[in-house]
Amino acid sequence: MLPELYRSHLKNKLNPRLLITIEVLVWLIQVHKQVRIERLAAPFPLPIRFESRRHHLQRFLQTPQLSVVLLWFPIIQAVIKLKIKPGKRLYLAIDRTQWKDKNLFMVAAILEKRAFPIYWQF
Repeated sequence: MLPELYRSHLKNKLNPRLLITIEVLVWLIQVHKQVRIERLAAPFPLPIRFESRRHHLQRFLQTPQLSVVLLWFPIIQAVIKLKIKPGKRLYLAIDRTQWKDKNLFMVAAILEKRAFPIYWQF
């Protein structure tokens, strides 16, 4: 399940239907360790055809309420305020990766030996 900090923030920003969908999707990713829509749509617990579940997930991931600025930045801000004490250093990692013809630029904060993605752009 989602940590309480994420859950409380998401509960304020998303309607109950979207919140349940994101919780199920995160659970499926953790269990199946796959991020392909086809692989997640197969076990997704909706009593509809496979193609409809796949389209449902595609529409869900394009929902405006799931934007980085509206949803992810406030969570990052809360985590940084919680974990980083005033006067302590915050390390940032900047990386660029190329997959075939796609470039991915990513900025992450380093907290407790873990990289926490802050921003990314294709």
